[in-house]
Amino acid sequence: MKILALDSSGIVASVAIVEDETLLGEYTVNYKKTHSQTLLPMLDEIGKMTELDLKTVDAIAVAAGPGSFTGLRIGSATAKGLGLALDKPIVAVPTLEALAFNLYDTKGLICPMMDARRSQVYTGIYAYENHELKVRKEQMAVPVTEILEMLEEYKEPVTFLGDGVPVYKDVILRTMRTEISFAPAHVNKQRAGAVAVLGMKYYKDHLAGADPMGRVQAARDHAPEYLRLSQAERERLAREGKQ
Repeated sequence: MKILALDSSGIVASVAIVEDETLLGEYTVNYKKTHSQTLLPMLDEIGKMTELDLKTVDAIAVAAGPGSFTGLRIGSATAKGLGLALDKPIVAVPTLEALAFNLYDTKGLICPMMDARRSQVYTGIYAYENHELKVRKEQMAVPVTEILEMLEEYKEPVTFLGDGVPVYKDVILRTMRTEISFAPAHVNKQRAGAVAVLGMKYYKDHLAGADPMGRVQAARDHAPEYLRLSQAERERLAREGKQ
């Protein structure tokens, strides 16, 4: 089985191709470029380097949100366009689940954190049980203080990762009383390799008739999961007196 994966949900742009148990290639950039400038050239380059015939992929996995509204739209549109052109399904992988998957078999809790501005984060709580990633708290958009209070209730060690960590590291260090650690640079941001491997798992589950969350979708039906309104939408509602 061969899965092409895209992640442009945050400040990192990443493309990967996984075939069965092998990561054939991964191209990740986190440097002064917009995703509209990077994603397609990266896809083209990784295709050349791995001699990839896009027609041979079984599905296209994409980080489906939450995250940057613009980044999610670019990733979604790219995946959707490829899916429609190639007649391939889309596997919508939750962004924060893929981030947590970077830290395979880590002991204790895993808390990915993406900066959602206005003192909020996109976050969730995850843990490994018998080598399987389990969701303790689903993806959410909450004030950073709220997720830290939730974590304290578990009284377990916590590993933090994501682009929200540098923004709120001082708050985390001041607040947390349980044992904490921070993921190192090579696994602390989005990686399409993780999206691809999770996407393959979800696609196999779907083929086996086990896809209760509906993660495998026809390309025409795919849409990002934003979790909250965009700033423009919030401002419009505020002007209309609805927020």
